[in-house]
Amino acid sequence: MNMMFLQELFNNITQRDALLRRRQSVASAVDHTHLVKACQALLESDGEASSIALASRALAIYQRLSQDEKSHFFKRLAEDFAAEPEHIDSAYAAYRDARDNRTLQQLFEACEPLRQELFRRLNFASDGTYELVNMRKDLLALLRDQPELAPIDDDFAHLFGSWFNRGFLMLKRIDWNTPASILEKIIRYEAVHEIQDWDDLRRRLDARDRRCFAFFHPAIGDEPLIFVEVALHKGLPSRIQPILSGSEGGIEDPEDADSAAFFGISNCQTGLRGISFGNFLIKQVVQELSQELPQLKYFVTLSPVPGFAQWLNEQRQNDQWPASVHDTLAELDTPEWHQDKQRQDRLKATLQPLAARYLVDEKNRHGLPLNPVARFHLGNGAKLQRINWLGDTSDKGIKQAAGLMVNYLYVLDDIERNHENYTAKGTIACSSDVRDLAKRARKLAKGEPAK
Repeated sequence: MNMMFLQELFNNITQRDALLRRRQSVASAVDHTHLVKACQALLESDGEASSIALASRALAIYQRLSQDEKSHFFKRLAEDFAAEPEHIDSAYAAYRDARDNRTLQQLFEACEPLRQELFRRLNFASDGTYELVNMRKDLLALLRDQPELAPIDDDFAHLFGSWFNRGFLMLKRIDWNTPASILEKIIRYEAVHEIQDWDDLRRRLDARDRRCFAFFHPAIGDEPLIFVEVALHKGLPSRIQPILSGSEGGIEDPEDADSAAFFGISNCQTGLRGISFGNFLIKQVVQELSQELPQLKYFVTLSPVPGFAQWLNEQRQNDQWPASVHDTLAELDTPEWHQDKQRQDRLKATLQPLAARYLVDEKNRHGLPLNPVARFHLGNGAKLQRINWLGDTSDKGIKQAAGLMVNYLYVLDDIERNHENYTAKGTIACSSDVRDLAKRARKLAKGEPAK
């Protein structure tokens, strides 16, 4: 008898039964107390079929809760599904006396919050993983006002770190022949350069000089986790508008390209915030492109500089620079300043050095670069290669970074060394041009001429 067939048949029957129970069990109004009872029943269950049905029922109840009721539920998770102090004390006393692996394991088990086992059992449901990702998304929205819920987020992050490790991720190329259901999600999740419509999407996917890759997870189907858009280019690109419009700078034959430019990396699932995918994605895409197009010499980003304009404004308000610098930066307040050649020239001599200072010298409380995009790429082993003047003249680009964009260069032979130096010493790998700009910023701060 084919046991695999029987197992598949059993699973199908169980899932259909769970779905039926799920629909029947939430027909009436529910609140967080109903969900707490459903979770307790799930934890008490010891049968596979019943656990699947109970997990499905609990998740169905959760989906019907209002935002206030979800908040109440998370509070109950924090209070009623935590680790038991008495059990921890008892297990620690046993370990202190015996100091062996058996009592150490018992101590580990006693320290684990009950809600972690609850999340594992909720994951029994056929769509459990994706529903838990969305549950964490709801939790993240509450954390700022309710920091006492942070231990629940720690539990989610602990479990998701295992469930979404690199071994489970599947890399897929996205092109115009990809199912429409996935393409619709690419449009919706694009977070760097908004996709205007289907024609815009086709320009980014269907041209011979374009590539797009995404990570998927088998437990959540056609929901992408993260995707990257790539433009094949001759030389390092400096401006995003020609890439987005396809009006210039493209190549007809991919084999003519010497550079692969990553111009958009979008995380798709808010509930997986903090779970690292981007570093794996870039490195695997580099491998894929190297195999397809071995003539490629440069793997580089064309990255935004979010937060730069905000930092500039803070420095201006705090009167951090000499009057000459303040007078020049005041031109940023002129509408459409970037369309005036004389203003462009004056601002360029000041803004590019200040951008180098912002990216290289300005650090957060952890001693890491203040800019989040810089932290990501430098932490992956890239080098800060070039600061591009008016690389993004869209309203968003002007507003968030005074039009500046950055190239981070991935040199395959240097990635590991750059990563280790950044992690261990905080050393930022950057080109001599960027270092010269940072030195000019120090002169500007002393009132010396920008050039």
